[in-house]
Amino acid sequence: MPYSYSTTITSRPPTTTATGPRPARERGGWLRFSPVQPLFRARAAGRLAVLAYHGVTDPNSFGAQLDRLHRLATPVSLQAVEQAISEGRPLPPRSVLITFDDADRTVLTHALPALAARRIPAAAFVIAELIGTDLPFWWHEAQFLAAHGGQARSLRTHSSPEQLLARLKALPDPDRRRSLHELRVSAQRQAPRREQLRPEDLRTLAAAKIAIGNHTLGHPCLGRCDDSTVQTEITAAHLALTQWLGEPPAAFAYPDGGYDSRADATLRQLGYRLGFLSDHRLGPRLPAHPLRISRLQVDSTTSTRRFDTILSGLEPAVQRWRGRAQASAG
Repeated sequence: MPYSYSTTITSRPPTTTATGPRPARERGGWLRFSPVQPLFRARAAGRLAVLAYHGVTDPNSFGAQLDRLHRLATPVSLQAVEQAISEGRPLPPRSVLITFDDADRTVLTHALPALAARRIPAAAFVIAELIGTDLPFWWHEAQFLAAHGGQARSLRTHSSPEQLLARLKALPDPDRRRSLHELRVSAQRQAPRREQLRPEDLRTLAAAKIAIGNHTLGHPCLGRCDDSTVQTEITAAHLALTQWLGEPPAAFAYPDGGYDSRADATLRQLGYRLGFLSDHRLGPRLPAHPLRISRLQVDSTTSTRRFDTILSGLEPAVQRWRGRAQASAG
């Protein structure tokens, strides 16, 4: 699911081309020509870059990103990260792990062929209750229903889609689910169905070196859940994945990317060895906190120029600086 902050640099005015505004995916690439980019790139050689994708909407651009990683980095598997931690041995310089959150069907149809052709491993974190269904992601459904007249007591549906999602995510989880139900029964149209991955697809991905991980049962915001719901969301997904894959998953990705200490405790009880955030940071080549490994947000449409500044850590550093500056100004 898209997170609460954007990975698009907006401090530079949008550029234009002869045919109109330059696409948003090209914005931010100017950082590649910053005089500090070589310094950040050199520093990144000693860090672990875990890339967090959601889907692959641009196979050509995604392929170009993989080619760049193949030339300039050391793609590693989830198992390699786990082994490095268990042995206390740092990963090789410029190590990069590719991950996918939510795991829509483009991971199977677009990502898998591109990764397999280059022999690059990856990991996909799935929402267990969607597997084998044609249900939409709940955040897509909420936006559609609100746009078609859906009403909920806890929401002001005339707000922007971003504000709507922010309000839904801020609700305690029972209120979020109730609000979704109210949107469904009041909307003029129901949200389009969306084919999700099937259990056999998960096995296909796993056989092709795309490790399957836990992303909870229904992708709630864990920080808005009570203790029992946190445990149920993780444990129920764990049991389903174990049944489908024939072995328990070893890795977990926090919904919305935020760490939760109660989830940490449940993961330890279940034997999880890796947990991933989405804090848009590089991490050490030997993660100090295996259940709190940093990840960088990236998209298949990201230009190679901007892709380089994300990998180096320069763009994330600029975003953090801008965030602190805005907070101080506020």
